[in-house]
This record gives sequence, C-alpha cells and structure tokens, in this order.
Amino acid sequence: MTQSGVPTHPRAKTLLLAIAVTTAMAACVPNRIPQTQDGPYAPGVDPRGEAVNGVDVGNRLMAAQEYELAIDAFTRAALEQGLTAEILSGMGTANLQLGRLGQAETLMRRAVEADDEFPAAWNNLGVVLMERGKTAEAEQVFRRAYALDNGESDAIRDNLRLALAKSKNPANVAPDNNEYKLVQRGEGDFLLRRNQD
Repeated sequence: MTQSGVPTHPRAKTLLLAIAVTTAMAACVPNRIPQTQDGPYAPGVDPRGEAVNGVDVGNRLMAAQEYELAIDAFTRAALEQGLTAEILSGMGTANLQLGRLGQAETLMRRAVEADDEFPAAWNNLGVVLMERGKTAEAEQVFRRAYALDNGESDAIRDNLRLALAKSKNPANVAPDNNEYKLVQRGEGDFLLRRNQD
C-alpha cells in the first residue's frame, strides 16, 4: 500500500475498479421499470399482494384450451383447498376435453358427491354421460341440474332438451356419431350443440 491508502498490487486495483463500476451502474438502473397494461413487459409482481387462486388459473387455462395445464392448476389448488366440488368438476371437464371419458366421469361423480347442490357439477356429469351414450341417466342428471339451478341457466335447459330428444329417438344415441359437440359456456358449464359442419 502507498501512503495515500490506495493499494499498489495490480489485482487489488482491478478489484476496486470492478466494485466502482458495478456501483456506478447500479445507481443508473431504476428500482422499478414502469409497467403499463399494454406495454411489452409483464406487469410487476407485488410481493405484498395476494396469491392468485388456483381455481381461477385453472378456469383461465380451460378458456385458453390448455387442458393439461388446467389439470395441473386444479391439482395445485386441491393441495391448498382440498378436493372441492368445483376443483373436481374442473378436473373432470379438462379430462372430458382431452377425450378421457372414463376419468372425466369418475371425477364428475366425485364432484356431485362432494356437493350435491352444485348445478354445474351435475350439468357436466350429464355431458359426460351423453358423450358415453348413457342418455337415460344423463336425462335424469340434467333434470337434477335444472332443478338445482331453478331453470336459470340456458345451457342446462338446452342440455336437458337435447337429452330428452335423444331419449325419444334412440337412433341418435350412438356416442361415436359426432352429431354433437361440446362448447364451453361460462366457467365450467358445457352445452351440447348440434354439429352443423
């Protein structure tokens, strides 16, 4: 070291220079990049904010047709909230969209067992049963969903109407005839609609 207190060793000088440059650069960077809703950057995360509900994430992924990711989100939500009727119904609906009818039916039946007053779960069970060709049982399930909903949901009413029409004309019962398709309505409700294509 010299009398001025500055080290004379080359490595020490390099280290001091690196520290000075890093400190100067850090002072130039703002603490937070301003975020706008339509800007190129994702919105900042408020560490004091509340965590996003896993069911909401699952429903958003369902709307985006990301069914495998939706199942993962519902599974994470189940770890926090338990296997509620809403979570079971969401998982069942995602499996239905992936063509896993057996798994979907099992999950939907568990959903109505978890909450037998949840019209959306009964509706979705009815949709699975229709897809599996179990029209008579689906009709009863849709009747239950319609009664629980007090007839307020157009989707449930339309599903019941289609189930009644199919039960009167058994020639249209074959589950592989592609006559009907599923269309998402709201969060978790599905409507069977005649395929015009």
